[in-house]
Amino acid sequence: MKASRLLHLLLLLQTRQRLTTTELAARLEVSRRTVLRDVEALSTAGVPVYAERGRNGGIVLLPSARLSASHLEPPELEALSVAGLDSALRERMGLTAVCESAERKIAARQAAAPESPSPLRLADLVLVDSTAWFAAPEAAVEVSDLASPLRHRRRLRILYRRSAESQASTRVVDPYGIVAKSGRWYLVADDQGDSRLLALERLSAFEQLDAPAVLQPGETLRTRWAVLKKRTEEQDRVSVTIRLPEKGLDLARRILGTRIHHVSDAEKGSCVVVVRYPDIESVRQLLQFGDHIEVLAPETARARISQLARDLADRHSTPAS
Repeated sequence: MKASRLLHLLLLLQTRQRLTTTELAARLEVSRRTVLRDVEALSTAGVPVYAERGRNGGIVLLPSARLSASHLEPPELEALSVAGLDSALRERMGLTAVCESAERKIAARQAAAPESPSPLRLADLVLVDSTAWFAAPEAAVEVSDLASPLRHRRRLRILYRRSAESQASTRVVDPYGIVAKSGRWYLVADDQGDSRLLALERLSAFEQLDAPAVLQPGETLRTRWAVLKKRTEEQDRVSVTIRLPEKGLDLARRILGTRIHHVSDAEKGSCVVVVRYPDIESVRQLLQFGDHIEVLAPETARARISQLARDLADRHSTPAS
């Protein structure tokens, strides 16, 4: 633990060259006294670092020093291979510490490079946040707990509730891996030979079996995900035509996403939009637009929206008991 802390201290100083003991103590999550002891240990070992007293003092690393501590360890390289994960997803995967360690080493390497005019780093300009808006689904199973059986390609016995079911059932699956999509985690697995997309918030328990996972020949997580993603996005069989105000089109695109098949040119402040759903019952989604939307066709969709609206009106016409 102390060796890791000393390396962290050196990397911080190589990036900034001078930091106060208070700043270092906060970064290292130790006391100022511990920081001073660490500096003394490094100095005794021949590292050109020392404590400078006074108002503008602090812990200083000589500018001429060039540390070879910027090499990435295998776990750090592995963490960077999934660099698309944001901080929340890294935390769920148990990768926060190794990612931070890798980032410190990269920052130290950049600080050691000769100074020259250059554009801002992309890391300062691009932020990845994969969390869905206004939603934080909680998974009963931690993503990091699945890492071991997935790495060892083991078959799993899971307790899973399908969206149309009220009770969870037990099934045995052969997992390919996990996917983070729009703030949600999914387990991609074969269930009796058929590929499935299993939402982790509906997976309440799992058990690693001794048997190896039996995967389809030549298939990987990426190939199975591509098939499942296409299947999910192309399952829409019902086209529903709606009219909504032109100013509400951006909101509609955020809510409906790829379900929007066609948008007409605006006329008198309104647009006609064709939305595709897997069935008529899915028009329930359109209720969130309230009175800003009108369903034009087909007649079955108009009738279902009308019935849902009447049910809502009846339910809200009397005080709640």
